[in-house]
Amino acid sequence: MRLLPYSLMSTVIGATAFVSFFSLAEVSDMKHPQNKAVEANSSSPQQKKLARVGVRPFYLLSQLDDPTLKEKLAQCSNKPFYRTEFALGHRGASMQFPEHSKESYQAAIDSGAGIVECDVTFTKDKQLVCRHSQCDLASTTNILAKPELASKCTEPFSPADPETGTFATATCCTSDITLAEFKTLSAKMDGTNPDATTADEFMDGTPDWRTDLYASNATVMTHKESIEMFKKAGVKMVPELKEPSVSMPFDGYTQEEYAQQMLNEYTEAGVKPSQVYPQSFNLNDIKYWIANDPKFAKQAVFLDERYDTDNLDPNDPSTWTPTMEALKESGVKIIAPPLWVLVTLDDDNNIIPSAYAKAAKKAGLDIIAWSLERSGPLTTDNGGWYYQSISDGIKNDGDTLKLLNVLAQDVKVRGVFSDWPATVVYYANCMDMPTEQPINSHSSEQN
Repeated sequence: MRLLPYSLMSTVIGATAFVSFFSLAEVSDMKHPQNKAVEANSSSPQQKKLARVGVRPFYLLSQLDDPTLKEKLAQCSNKPFYRTEFALGHRGASMQFPEHSKESYQAAIDSGAGIVECDVTFTKDKQLVCRHSQCDLASTTNILAKPELASKCTEPFSPADPETGTFATATCCTSDITLAEFKTLSAKMDGTNPDATTADEFMDGTPDWRTDLYASNATVMTHKESIEMFKKAGVKMVPELKEPSVSMPFDGYTQEEYAQQMLNEYTEAGVKPSQVYPQSFNLNDIKYWIANDPKFAKQAVFLDERYDTDNLDPNDPSTWTPTMEALKESGVKIIAPPLWVLVTLDDDNNIIPSAYAKAAKKAGLDIIAWSLERSGPLTTDNGGWYYQSISDGIKNDGDTLKLLNVLAQDVKVRGVFSDWPATVVYYANCMDMPTEQPINSHSSEQN
């Protein structure tokens, strides 16, 4: 199978350019010129939306060394692509846009992600905002450039000392500031410079495989703002209740109140539970939702924290506590582990499902995987942490598509989180996967 010719690649680049950057702020109100015709002819309750997948899927395809898969995927190069719920925007489209910013969310929506994530944490005045961690403001926003706010950080900036080998540090939490103060921040690409001697140097730490081209003034988002944005765009929502970095109760604010507040904001916005996939690493949060808000709990996602134990082996069930069957009996319906937990290698270094993946499906659990395209180039450290169980089989960036194919066809995951969801969108469209995921098969309630 030959590579895509340069002329075809050029045509694709010109024809499917990902976002009209001349007016990103207005892009949410734009429609693809073909959308009206597509919507008029769609028999789906959720009208099909055209996606702009851009050039990255074609780059990955050019690196793919599996002739059969390559031929299958190359045949779709000139076809239109549509939004799909198989693609989940991980913090938006955070490979090239500041995570959890309005711009990152819009990029994920435009590229075809049918479900988009807001990681949820709270401010000093107990208002919910979108941040991956309660205490990541020093690495994901410009808070250190605002002296009046930087002074409120849990641990203000401390410079590196080359003589003693001390790294630069800063810890700034959403709970250090009010919602009004949070809204004065700008999001930036996640990263810090540990050798910094000034706050500006500390904030200048974007990994070299990402970009700051679209990070000059990115907009931070509240949870309520994300709901309205996603609702307007017609995408489903996957909020993650982040583990607090402060002791709970926080000024009288309990974990249960926090968990319920997140769901209440969907109800207040008129969003149906079927449009929401609440998720948490804390199994007690899932159990709380099951007991207290069962309509939302039907699509609750347990982000499996068991991978974070020293002895977990995805191919040895004796190292999994609780068991898959126990999780199912407790009411869990959807489980979401990292990529490496779901796959292993056979004797010929081919990627295959792990025992964990097989056991989850046997127990009747649906699976969502995280997070594709968060590792940078796969030629660096064989893909790093996300690919650790298959590192001996990783050769180049095209292996992203090999892994995705195994997750979809063999593990049979229900969706894949990605930092660049256009890749998953391309794959799902080419493989004729459903654009919509059904309500969890264990529930007949549709509201």
